[in-house]
Amino acid sequence: MRIHRTSYVCLPCRASYKQGREHGAERRCPRCGEPMTGVGSAFQPPRRNDTEGWRVLSVLLHAGVRFHTSCCQGCGPGYRPRTLAEVKARVALARRTGEPLAEVLVRPVV
Repeated sequence: MRIHRTSYVCLPCRASYKQGREHGAERRCPRCGEPMTGVGSAFQPPRRNDTEGWRVLSVLLHAGVRFHTSCCQGCGPGYRPRTLAEVKARVALARRTGEPLAEVLVRPVV
């Protein structure tokens, strides 16, 4: 039987860890002890020194975007913005149109 693992991140430490899924269990960062955020099994973390990448990730996570694989399509989590310029353009679009930010952030074409 295969153990399903998912990624968790600690934004203050800029660290990512893969751990087994246990429902209801709160994950704590081994470095700082703060609660970690579950981001999904298809997550690829930015390098620790990639400040822009971690800022983009922070915006995505605070908007509720996660990186789960699509069980029906099998093609990964889909589109996610990679630069602050892309994020800023999508935040502006969400404000103009009134659409939820999480939906605008994951849409492939703006």
